[in-house]
Parts: sequence; structure tokens; C-alpha cells
Amino acid sequence: MEQTEVLQQILDNQCTAVVLLDPDHKVRFLNTAAELLFARSGDRIEGFALSDLFDDLTEDNVFDLIRRPNSPFTQREARWRLPNDPEPITVDYMVSPMVMENESWRLLEIQHIDRLKRISRDEEVMAKHETTRHLVRGVAHEIKNPLGGIRGAAQLLARELPNEDLQDYTSVIIEEADRLRNLVDRMLGSSKLPTREATNIHHVLERVYNLVKVETGRKVRIVLDYDPSIPDFPADQEQLIQALLNIVRNAMEALLESENGGGQIILKTRIIRQMTIGYKRHKLVSKTEIIDNGPGIPPEMLGNIFYPMISGRANGTGLGLSIAQQIVNQHNGMIECSSQPGETRFGVLIPLGDNE
Repeated sequence: MEQTEVLQQILDNQCTAVVLLDPDHKVRFLNTAAELLFARSGDRIEGFALSDLFDDLTEDNVFDLIRRPNSPFTQREARWRLPNDPEPITVDYMVSPMVMENESWRLLEIQHIDRLKRISRDEEVMAKHETTRHLVRGVAHEIKNPLGGIRGAAQLLARELPNEDLQDYTSVIIEEADRLRNLVDRMLGSSKLPTREATNIHHVLERVYNLVKVETGRKVRIVLDYDPSIPDFPADQEQLIQALLNIVRNAMEALLESENGGGQIILKTRIIRQMTIGYKRHKLVSKTEIIDNGPGIPPEMLGNIFYPMISGRANGTGLGLSIAQQIVNQHNGMIECSSQPGETRFGVLIPLGDNE
């Protein structure tokens, strides 16, 4: 293998985006990471002026900085707006001067730190949820053991009572013990591992859509926005229906309680490329978004909604989202949430093809 090919492979396997600018600040080379950042191939970008790659720079002007005298510099947490991104991105970048053929070139190295921050946040969230699940399981088992004894003692006592009217009291003990046992079982979640088979995410969503449509009648409008190119992937279809149904029902109940008269839920699917979930990078990820126009989740509650027994409704158990997160985690995915008044988004991320 020639040295040029080796260098090309090294650059293409870098996570940092690398862009080479000629003396006129036109792009002469970019690696694979830079192609992903700008969402364009190298052949299409080569020869473009750097300014052509941006819609806007919201906080600093990289073009003025690059024209500075021949000295390297680094800019932290710059805000860039790219043509294909609706929101600005945050990057760290470094510009290094290079002299080639007696002319001043520039080497631009870019790190998309929004992604790094997200990976760090996801790892922290998944670790916290795993710790919480272990804690809940331990407490639940400690509750179930004496609960069985209480129920058994109440049954024995009912047989010994001379007056049948007194059995009403033992019946209350047995019924409440059963209710508490059912609650504990829900906290523990399913112990069954997912039964994976080829699953189409849109078949899952259609099932959820039909169930919720019956429950809401015409009070909530449901909009379907599907990407038909998403392939089937190995998953437990019934478990995914349960997870998505829990999220959609939460959105439906929030809209019905708000009584704004124009409640809407959007079920949206898209493919995300080259995405890291937890500790692993995946080539393709299915992203299912449940978007509602309700009152939103209070900021002080937003970071805790996936923990058991956390609910914003007086009659809620706080288990629906916890169970949904557990199911999606079993498929090597995770659920994200962002919320503000008028728009709450739940994003269900599941790897395609490599989640066995």
C-alpha cells in the first residue's frame, strides 16, 4: 500500500473533521468526518469557498479568524449554523497555518462537541437508570416476601373466625395485599428477555395508532409522518408496542387534561446515521418521535421522568415511562425527551441490524 493511501485511511478514520484550505480559503481536501459534518461529499465541496458551507455563524466569525496572521489558534464552543441543520451546532475548532509551494494554506480541525456532550449525557443517564433498576428490584423483593406472609396469615385467620361478618376485614387485608403485590410486579417490570424477530416499526406504530384512536375519539388529532425507507430489524414487537403505547398515552392524557381544544400528536420516523447510543456507535439507528403540543413537562421534573413512581398527574403511577425505557434499553436503544410549553418530544432510538 502506498504512503498516500495509508495517510488517506488514517484521516478517514479520524473522528475529528479535517478540512484543508488553499490560500484563497477554498476547500481542497476534507476527510470522511468532515463530509458527515457538512452532509456533502468531498467531490461536491472541493473548490467551494469556506463561507459557502454555512448559512450563518451565530456567535463568532470563523472567516475573519482564519484570515488572521500565520499563527495557530483554537476556538472553543463556537456556534455554527449549517444548511442542513435546523438548529445551530456547537464545535471546537483549531486552525493551523501550513506553507505549501511558498503559499499560506490552512488546516482546519473541527470537533462537533454537541455529539460528545450527548454521548456523555446518555452514558450518565443509562448508568443512573441501571442503578435505579437494581435498587427498585431489591426493595420490591423485600416488600414481596413479608407481603406473602401477611396474605397467607389473613387467609388462615378467615377460616378460624366464628362470625362470617368478621371475614370482611380479612378480605380487605387480602385484597390490599394483592393490589400491593401487583404494583410491586409492575415496578419490577417484565423479567422475560425480548423475543426477537423481524419487526417493522411502522406496523408497531399502526397498532399503537389504532389503539389510541379508539381511546381518544376525535378529541386528539394524530398525524403520521413516516420514513418508508426504514428496514425491518430484530425486535420484540409486543414489547415495542407496549413501550410506544405508554409514551403516546402519556401525551394523550396530558392533552386531554390541558383542554386546549387543539390537541395533536405526531408520530414521526426517521433514520439517523453514525449515531452513538451509550457506549456503542451504530451505523444506522431508527428514531421514532412522539411529538405533542401540550403544556409541556415542568423543567424540575424533566430529568426524572424515567424513574419509577415519578408522575406529574395526581392519578398517575409513574411506571409507564420507566417500563418503556427498560424495554428500549433491552433493545440496546434509549429514549430521549425534550420539552417546552407547546411542544414535548420523546425520541425512541433503536439500532438497526446490530442489536442482537
